[in-house]
Amino acid sequence: MKSPILETRPLGFPWVTADPFLFCVHHDDKYPAGNEQLGPAASLAGRDIGQDFEGKDGWRMYHGEVVPGFPGHPHRGFETVTVVRQGLIDHSDSLGAAARFGHGDAQWLTAGAGIVHSEMFPLLEPNKPNPAELFQIWLNLPAEDKLAPPHFAMLWSQDIPRVGFTDEAGRRTEVTVVAGQLEGRRAPPPPPHSWAARPDTDVAIWSIRLEAGAVWTLPPAANPKANRMLYFFEGGALKLADQFIREHQAMVVRSDAAVRLEAVDGACELLMLQGRPIGQPVVQYGPFVMNTRTEIQQALNDYQRTRFGGWPWKDSDPVHPRDEGRFARHADGRIERPSR
Repeated sequence: MKSPILETRPLGFPWVTADPFLFCVHHDDKYPAGNEQLGPAASLAGRDIGQDFEGKDGWRMYHGEVVPGFPGHPHRGFETVTVVRQGLIDHSDSLGAAARFGHGDAQWLTAGAGIVHSEMFPLLEPNKPNPAELFQIWLNLPAEDKLAPPHFAMLWSQDIPRVGFTDEAGRRTEVTVVAGQLEGRRAPPPPPHSWAARPDTDVAIWSIRLEAGAVWTLPPAANPKANRMLYFFEGGALKLADQFIREHQAMVVRSDAAVRLEAVDGACELLMLQGRPIGQPVVQYGPFVMNTRTEIQQALNDYQRTRFGGWPWKDSDPVHPRDEGRFARHADGRIERPSR
């Protein structure tokens, strides 16, 4: 039988992706207890503050100086999907919107014509560790939507389907459906101008967890033209069809065929990114992703001229109060909070 694996790549930082996706990174930081400023209650000596990506002591400050994270920075021409498995993110942006989300929530942000946002990782617990784990995924926009109005949608954990399966031996597999659908369970809707909002693009973002020894068959994509990538990032060894995968890696797999997965050495976790390719030129300059160099130059000019609405916050790295719960305040003033 022909192998469903078309190509394998090592997991790097970031992970390799395929059209319509542009970027995927897995942040997994074992932060210590937090201090009064919601930063780490630990020495920052020996770190390249402002550019701390080395993972000293199991955690990184990234571009943060007091609180870990990513102070205000611009985007144009694509979307970010941020899936937080542990910990919290404080979002603030140039439209005056803000949010705190985590513990299984996701934020889907259409940068479109341009937005500046900060993503900080507040360490709320003063007396115990503050682990943070998340995926940030960049999904491209087609040419006709690259200048869509900026918009974000909150996908609260309570609304994200988690579909369970039990194999013949009674072992469990759980699939978290951030985008797409499985077994009749559909993820919350993405923003209206997203490539994923089109019915024929078959965009799917799933995280898959198999108990030790569990067997589960990944169904074929609805659209056989979809690109499909599996990222094996947790667990000792995985059997994919008839091939043993003993190292964490990214795999391009056939989207038109079912794929049997088996956790052969402890529990295993995978991320799946899938979608029909956009098939247009990609020209990227840092946080701007357009179709031509002329459009990149226009993005730079527009950002220098307008700052994509300016920055209404006192600091470039704002965090919300320690006692603030999970919430989202949109640019139109609408406030939403999860019920649990």
